[in-house]
Amino acid sequence: MSKYWSSLVNQLQPYIPGEQPSMTNITKLNTNENPYGPSPLALSAMKSLLNQDLRLYPPPSAGHLKEAVARYYELNADQVFLGNGSDEVLAHIFNGLLKQSEPLLFPDISYSFYPVFCKLYDISFIKIPLTDDLSLDLNNYKRPNGGIIFPNPNAPTGRLLPLKAIEELLKENQHSVVVVDEAYIDFGGQSAVVLINKYANLVVVQTMSKARSLAGMRIGYALGSAELIEGLERVKNSFNSYPLGHLQIAAGIAAFEDKAHFDSTRQQVISSRDWLSDQLKTLGFNVLPSAANFLFVQHTHKSAEIIHEQLRDLGIIVRHFKQPRIEEFLRITVGTDVQNRQLVSALGGLLE
Repeated sequence: MSKYWSSLVNQLQPYIPGEQPSMTNITKLNTNENPYGPSPLALSAMKSLLNQDLRLYPPPSAGHLKEAVARYYELNADQVFLGNGSDEVLAHIFNGLLKQSEPLLFPDISYSFYPVFCKLYDISFIKIPLTDDLSLDLNNYKRPNGGIIFPNPNAPTGRLLPLKAIEELLKENQHSVVVVDEAYIDFGGQSAVVLINKYANLVVVQTMSKARSLAGMRIGYALGSAELIEGLERVKNSFNSYPLGHLQIAAGIAAFEDKAHFDSTRQQVISSRDWLSDQLKTLGFNVLPSAANFLFVQHTHKSAEIIHEQLRDLGIIVRHFKQPRIEEFLRITVGTDVQNRQLVSALGGLLE
């Protein structure tokens, strides 16, 4: 703490991201990065811009990227909001749409940035407990609120809600904004984007960090009614008019155009996830059903913290959350086939 900090800064408890280790020769399965590289078209598009034109500001609205996103989802460009990663998009949503007189609702076990944003923007909130099997029951959200947000699939559990359940909530909750955070939707779920033109209070947030392998480029976006998107644009243009640079815009457009690469790599991840799930079950793990690019697992008799530390000693890093209800779970990113086999082999040795 510092005497020079504001009272707000003194009371903040910042989000802690997954470890980005500096050591080499490791198998990194802790931050849900895509094990396969970006689209070759995206790489080529970025390389073509490595010239003196980088001295120029990028277009503030990133209009061509908005149009590419809108075409893909069969929306209008004024229904697309872009930001420097989905976390920045979420920050603007919290500040611009979810700061209301009634409390915001979100799951008790979910993306841990949500309560951080609430503290930052002085938003009252209520955490709604997951069920005993760590499922998200949207019936528990049918109550007075100033907004609702949840990931689908949920993180860190990986569990998926059917589109029908989301629409049932939207039918009953039309007085406040409902945000569906779809960072992992492309690994096995059906996007709520198809409901946007039916429900004016729905916002869907996605990212190019996961299924499109561009985590290093920081490209996030929100999709919703033109009215909601205009509100987010007002917040963005009061904060940072140029959130995306030339390289980000070019990479994003090319990645959306390369559907073959997108489909191929995500199918590889899905296939590897299913194989890894089966292998972990044979090693004595309880594995939650996952529609993401990670698995949330609990061993039947060995401590998650001990497994986490023993794997780390072997150069394999997975994620362990030291928080109530899930302290005995590990979140394991689906890696390449080589990485997955290495993990299974290491666990086999540790659990003998």
